[in-house]
Amino acid sequence: MSLTDLPILGMLRTRMHWHQARQALLAENVANADLPGFRPRDLAEPAGNGVGAALAAPLGASVGGDGLARTEPAHFGLSTQDGPNADPRRFKGFEVRPSGNGVNLEEEMMKAGDNQSDYQLVASLYQKSLDALKIAVGKR
Repeated sequence: MSLTDLPILGMLRTRMHWHQARQALLAENVANADLPGFRPRDLAEPAGNGVGAALAAPLGASVGGDGLARTEPAHFGLSTQDGPNADPRRFKGFEVRPSGNGVNLEEEMMKAGDNQSDYQLVASLYQKSLDALKIAVGKR
């Protein structure tokens, strides 16, 4: 088994591939912002809701749709009226132009910026993990 076959590195690699595919879709959305009838697309989160989702919640806690751990059943989420998976940053006013195009450039650019910073974080974690493994085996 090589060092790059470790499960944590596989998870980080999968997450980087997901961010690359999402960036391509977001760029496609921006490129088609003037195309009549075009609907923007986005990728769903990969299984497990991210790299650190299982590490963020303490034992015995459930993680709600807003991503917050609930250690007590009486805890409320961020928004009880918008549903469990509502995104509070999403603007629900102007969504579709008269031409049928549903691309909101400001929203797409915010998603692209968030995606880029998340990709950089995962790439940094991958590099630091490799560096730590190299130190552990004495190759550095």
